[in-house]
Parts: sequence; C-alpha cells; structure tokens
Amino acid sequence: MNELARPEAEAPVAASRTLLGQPVGLATLFLTEMWERFTYYGIQAVLILFMVAAASRGGLGLDDRTSSSIFGLFLGSTYLLGLPGGWIADRLLGAQRAVISGGILIAIGSALLALGNTAIFFLGLLVNAMGVGLLKPNVSAIVASLYPEGGARRDAGFSIFYMGINTGAFIGSLIVPIFAAAFGWRLGFALPALFMALGVAQFLWTRRYLGGAHERRGSWTPVVAGLAAIAVIVALTLSGTVKLNAAMLVAAASWGYAVLAVAYFVYLFFFAGLSAVERRRAFALLALFIASVTFWAGYYQQGGSFNLFAERYTNRHILGWEMPAGVLQAVNPLFVITFAGVFAALWIALGKRGRDLPAPAKFGLALVLLGVGFLVMYFAAQHVLAGQLVLPTWLVLTYFLHTCGELCISPVGLSTMSKLAPPRFVGQVMGVWFLSLALGGNLAGQLTGEYDASHLESLPALFMRIFWYGLIAGVVMLLLTPFVKRMMGGVR
Repeated sequence: MNELARPEAEAPVAASRTLLGQPVGLATLFLTEMWERFTYYGIQAVLILFMVAAASRGGLGLDDRTSSSIFGLFLGSTYLLGLPGGWIADRLLGAQRAVISGGILIAIGSALLALGNTAIFFLGLLVNAMGVGLLKPNVSAIVASLYPEGGARRDAGFSIFYMGINTGAFIGSLIVPIFAAAFGWRLGFALPALFMALGVAQFLWTRRYLGGAHERRGSWTPVVAGLAAIAVIVALTLSGTVKLNAAMLVAAASWGYAVLAVAYFVYLFFFAGLSAVERRRAFALLALFIASVTFWAGYYQQGGSFNLFAERYTNRHILGWEMPAGVLQAVNPLFVITFAGVFAALWIALGKRGRDLPAPAKFGLALVLLGVGFLVMYFAAQHVLAGQLVLPTWLVLTYFLHTCGELCISPVGLSTMSKLAPPRFVGQVMGVWFLSLALGGNLAGQLTGEYDASHLESLPALFMRIFWYGLIAGVVMLLLTPFVKRMMGGVR
C-alpha cells in the first residue's frame, strides 16, 4: 500500500533501550500505524458499497456517480491534508502530539460514520481525513527520529514499520467487511473507531520509549482560520443553506490540484533560482509526477469500480459461505506483504550486476502492469455482459498485476523524488509527490463515476479506456527513459 512519509524527522532523542536490535519505540509506532491502517483500509473496503446500498439494506442509497465522487474526494483529501499535517507538527504541536491528535480525530470520525445520520456520516469522513493528515506523515517522522545515526539499521526499522502498515491494511480489509455483513454497516464502521482508540491508548501508554518531544512555538492563526472556514461550510451544508454536488466538487478539486502542481513547477523552473543541473532534474521530477498521477488514478479503482464489480458481478460463494465483496480488498496488502521483499531483492541483485532499471523505466513498467490488469478486467466484464457471474480469480489476478506495479512505483518514487529534489526544496518536492497521490485519488473517483449500472456496456468500456491510458503512458515513459535519465544528472 502506498503511504505518506516525511523526509525530515522530529528531533526527539530516541530512547536507547532496544528489542531484537531495534529501538523499543519501534513497537509503539508499529502498533499505532497498524491500527490506523486497519481503520483506513477497513473503511475504504466498505465505503462505496455502503453508499450505493439501498436504504432498506441500511445504506445511503446514493447513485454510483455520487458515491464514486465522494470516494475520490475522501482518498484525495487524506493525502492532501498530510501537507498541513506536517506543517502543524513542525511549527505547532511536534510529531508525537500530532500523532495523538490525529488518532483521536480518526477515532471520532469513525464513530461519526457509525451514528446513522447521513449528514453526520459525511462530517465523519471529513474528520477522519483530517486525522489521517495529522497522523500519517508524522508517525513516519518519529520512526526516523529513532535512528539518528541513519544507515542500514534505519532501513531495517522502516522495513519492519512497513510491515505494520500492510498488516493493518490486510486485517482491516478482511475483518471490517465481514463484521459489517454480519452485524450491519453501522457496527462495521464502529469497529475501526474502537481499534483506533486502542491504538491511541497504547501510544500514550508506551510513548516514553520514543524519547522527549521538543517544544514547538508558532502562530495558530492559520489553523484557527482554516478550521473556522471548514466549520462555516459544514454548518451551512448541514442546515441545507448550501447544496453541495459531489461530482462537481471532485472535478473542481482535481482542477485545483492540477493548477497547484502546474504553479509549483512553473515556480521551480523559472523563479526558484535553480542551477542548470537542478533545472534538468526538475524536468525529470515533472515526468515522474505525471506518471505517478496516471498510475494512482487507475490503481485506486480497487476501492471504487473493482469493489462494485466484486459486489454485483462476482460469484463469491465459497463452501456455502457468501464472502462479503469488501474482503477482496485484502488481497492487495497480502500481495504486498508477500512480494515486497522479493522486489527489493530483485533490485539489489540487478544492481550488483549493473543492470538495475532506472527509476523512469520502473515507472513505465508499473504503468504497463496497470494497463494489463485492466485488460484482464475488460475480459471479465465481457463475461458479465454475456449474463454470467465471474470467479474472484479475475480480480485476484488483476490485484496481483497492480501490486507488482505498486512495488515498482511507490517505494522507488519516494526515494527518487527525494534524491532529485534540490536540497533546499526536499520537503516541498515530497509534498508534490503526495499531491500526485491526491490528484490520482480524485481522478479515480471521477473515472469510477463513468460506470453506469443502468448501461452495463459502460463497464468494459471504462476498463478498456484505463487499459489504453496505462499502456500508452507506460510505453511513452519507457521510450523517454534515456532522456529522463540524462535529465536526472547522475541520480540513481
């Protein structure tokens, strides 16, 4: 699963106590992140299914397009809010208190999802996204602070931490849909709230192993002003004074993210005072940014159109048990856990032989794999058009291909963007990487909205369209690899 991470660590001095050669505080962060990912991916596994479910079945009864737009807005906002979340930690709270505050907001937001009121449900999504924005970037920063010496020990620590991410994602995607199917949607959302609360409690109980947090002093004025603006919009919406159209909002957000990205790259190219080498690297950053947006716009169909496909057109009967559709969302983190080490070993082995693929080629390969996965789903959708339910193996094969693509682009992208960034702009460029995820998430919601359940032929048409997007973008990236590699100026 792709994750937020900040390159700079907060400065607390890590406690010296170790467990199996690693700081004891790593266990605190492992569990905190595991339960946060349990919450996030557990909610994601059932979110669109709950929104499209009829009111008679306990759902919201929204149409597919509206539900897809809300899904895209939720995904995009969780990544975008990581930028102010990092700023708040750096300037005001410190990373530890930001993690605590974020965890509390996630627990509250998840509890609001379980209350039953439609308006409160959307407020819960907003609160949840704000909590993710506070917790996600800063828990990674604390991991880095445990290893002031850097080196291989830090790499090993992040590898263990990454397993916590995917363990939580796997368990949440597996258990929350089963729980929701057995006890109802509302109690399904209550489960993540409970476990996030437990995650916050264990963080508070064991935070002494993380070392002392430095004081942060700064003006709360921007934060208060932002929260006040959000509160006004929420109040006007809840009162019915303002009517919000989800499809228009997700489109506007996508344009906003795109304009923000264009403005930043214009600034970087012409007004940042870059050297000739840094400017060439900025062109490489732009190419990787565009490839990243394209990849995530297709990849995040897992929780959107693929989830709807699993619910409506997949035979999920196994030995007399009807598997909830959302359970198939657990396949991706399971594949990540299984194959992350394999890909890492592959890159190392190729590197020792001088044959390691440059980052642009890995991005191109990821996009091709993304496209091939959608080609698989196109043929599955053709069977559906013929009036058949298909086996889950179609989705499992697609998730395998997309996971391989993720392992080519996600860790490679985080590393390469930080290396290509001018030293004085590393934090900003990492923010641009997260902006690509936010834009990709928003576009994923818009693409899912192109599927119209009343016109079933729109489903294979959607899958074929994204196949061509992925394939063409991947081939172009592979063809541009020699040029982009030269623009990278020796960065590997």
